[in-house]
Amino acid sequence: MKLWNKYHTPATVDQTLSLLAQYNGAARIVAGGTDLLVDAHADEREPFEALIDITGIKGLCHITADDSRVTIGAGVTHTQIVQNQVLRSRATCLVESCGVVGGPQVRNVATLGGNVVHALPAGDGTVSLVALDAIAEVIQKGERQHIPIVEMYRGPGVSLLVPGRDFLLSLHFNLCGKNEASAFKRIMRPQGVALPILGCAVWVRLDETLEEYEAVRVCIAPVGPTPRRITEVEDSLVGQPVNEESLAQAIAVAQKAVSLRTSRYRATAAYRQEMVAVLLRRTLPLAIERARSGEAVPEGIGV
Repeated sequence: MKLWNKYHTPATVDQTLSLLAQYNGAARIVAGGTDLLVDAHADEREPFEALIDITGIKGLCHITADDSRVTIGAGVTHTQIVQNQVLRSRATCLVESCGVVGGPQVRNVATLGGNVVHALPAGDGTVSLVALDAIAEVIQKGERQHIPIVEMYRGPGVSLLVPGRDFLLSLHFNLCGKNEASAFKRIMRPQGVALPILGCAVWVRLDETLEEYEAVRVCIAPVGPTPRRITEVEDSLVGQPVNEESLAQAIAVAQKAVSLRTSRYRATAAYRQEMVAVLLRRTLPLAIERARSGEAVPEGIGV
């Protein structure tokens, strides 16, 4: 089955923009292609007029960090993220979420940028990016823009970016600093179905005594057509002591705040409601432990 007519490997962003204009919406950006090409096979559609491979553009396949902030190029693979020592210690939830995507062969080629552009509300990498309050750097309508990660989604599989005209350049977020840490966990069907029942990423900052929540970000997905922070839970924890009572209250707030439905591919609404509690009990104490110790070792990631 033929999937494309022409294949381009531009060396610069400007060359990419020129190609997108030349094909007037009929071309598609590709990096790993693990979503785009699978969908093209499944749809049995007419071949794309052209694919534009961005992996040769300088910087788009690199991770760069300074003392406080990191930039992840749109062509960076999940394996690169899992192996990056800065991310392992200071953006641990992202390493944990990228480390459970597919198998090793998929992680070696699939990109975090593709995960974002594919716009599924339960994308593992997306859940962590929301908790990390990431910013997407994009070319939209020919202009470079910076967009909060939650604004990149318009519905299940529907991105803010127009296919064949816009494209993602990179993702940016602050690294965890003093008294800060993150964690990610997900629950899957035991049969190994690719869709997670639920995923949860949290980021916390404790006060100087390490006994009180100073700031919190929580993302649980999928709980709607687009990923979002569960601000009700965040508000319930800020200023509260780190103890069993505040955790139990946060769980009660979360179960009331999220709207879950029964899914033939995931689980019943009642079961998923219970899993909200399970995930928060796994992620919040883990992030707190990491914030207190200043050390983080990612858990559950693939090899």
